[in-house]
Amino acid sequence: MARSSRDRISVDLQGLKAALLERAQEAGASPSDLVRAAVEQALGQSVTQLASRQKHALSPGEPQKARLSLRLRREDVAAIFSAARTARLSPSAYLVGLTHGVPVLTGGATRTEVLATLTAFTAELSSLSRNLHHLCSLLRSGEYRAAQEYHVMLDTLAADVGGHLTLAARALADLRPPRVSARAPTSLSS
Repeated sequence: MARSSRDRISVDLQGLKAALLERAQEAGASPSDLVRAAVEQALGQSVTQLASRQKHALSPGEPQKARLSLRLRREDVAAIFSAARTARLSPSAYLVGLTHGVPVLTGGATRTEVLATLTAFTAELSSLSRNLHHLCSLLRSGEYRAAQEYHVMLDTLAADVGGHLTLAARALADLRPPRVSARAPTSLSS
């Protein structure tokens, strides 16, 4: 039998569920927290000791992922899947993006719209590149009169490129979570 990487088991409480839920509510904890504390006490080990041993047992290249289970109304699940599809992200990536405040997910524009804007900026820069190449060709061949037509473009070149780069930088920033200098540790208890 293949060993599961999940750190979860199911236990038949044989009538103790109501009492467990009541005690958890009194303690302001989840039922899992109470059960985990009882198991820790029975084993004489804390979760941090066990987690530390388990963390070192993972191979260096193995991604450290955890499963999150949520109980939601069917309509909410459908809405999450629909929004993730619209954003062209997996439901996990979509929820993580929302959690980290990725502007494209929390703002008005969709990821597709931001990418379309970025594509348009790139096309304009490509057109500018072609015009500069044509200007250089005219100057190399000594056609100075024809090159004069590019005078207006050259006068605004720095501002145009700067504007395009600023807009592209904003669009790319909208696709990423904001940088946080120090992240608070998270608990994955259920």
